[in-house]
Amino acid sequence: MKKSILILSLLTSTLMFAQESLYKKSSIGIKGGYNLASAQINGDNNVDQRHGFHIGFYNEIFLQQHFAIQTELLYSQHGYKVNNDSGKFTQKLDYITLPVLFKGYLSDNFYIEAGPQFAVAVNHTEEVDANFDIFDSTTEFSPNDYDFGANIGTGFKTDSGINLGVRYYFGLNKVYDEENQKNRVLQVSLGFDF
Repeated sequence: MKKSILILSLLTSTLMFAQESLYKKSSIGIKGGYNLASAQINGDNNVDQRHGFHIGFYNEIFLQQHFAIQTELLYSQHGYKVNNDSGKFTQKLDYITLPVLFKGYLSDNFYIEAGPQFAVAVNHTEEVDANFDIFDSTTEFSPNDYDFGANIGTGFKTDSGINLGVRYYFGLNKVYDEENQKNRVLQVSLGFDF
C-alpha cells in the first residue's frame, strides 16, 4: 500500500512538473518587422516589390517539448508595382492577417514553421500613371476582400523570449477576379514575449 502511494505521488509530481514546464514555455508576445511584397501575375513573378511593414501579436502554445502551434494577429502591408512601356501601376493592399503556424524546434532555440494564413483587406490604393491593358485611368477594379495562402519560415528564439524570424507567404487567392494575381510576401520579424 505504501509503495502504491509513493508511486502515485511520484507520478502526480512528475505530471505537475511537466505541465508547469509546458506552461512556462507557452507565451504571448508582440512582433513587428519588414515586408517585401510582390505578386505573381498569370504565372509571372516579374513585378517590382512594395516595401512595407507588419505589426501585431502572437500566441505560442507548446504541445510537446519540440512542437508548438503559434497563432498571430497582424496588420500587414502587401502590394506590388508594374513598370513597362505602357507606364507605371502601383497596388497598395493592407490586410489584417491571421497566420496559424505549426512550429518544430530542431534545437532548444532554432525552429522551422509552416501553416495557413487568412486575411481581410482593410485598405487598398491604386496608382496609375498611364494606360495598361486591364488597368487604366477610367477603369477601377476592386480587389477581393479576403486573401488566404500558406507560410513557410524559420527563426531563432532566445531563452529570454526574444525571437527573430524570416517567413515567405504564398497567396493562393486572386487579388482581383479579373486577373490571376496572387500575393507574395517576404517578412523579417523581431518579437518579444510578454
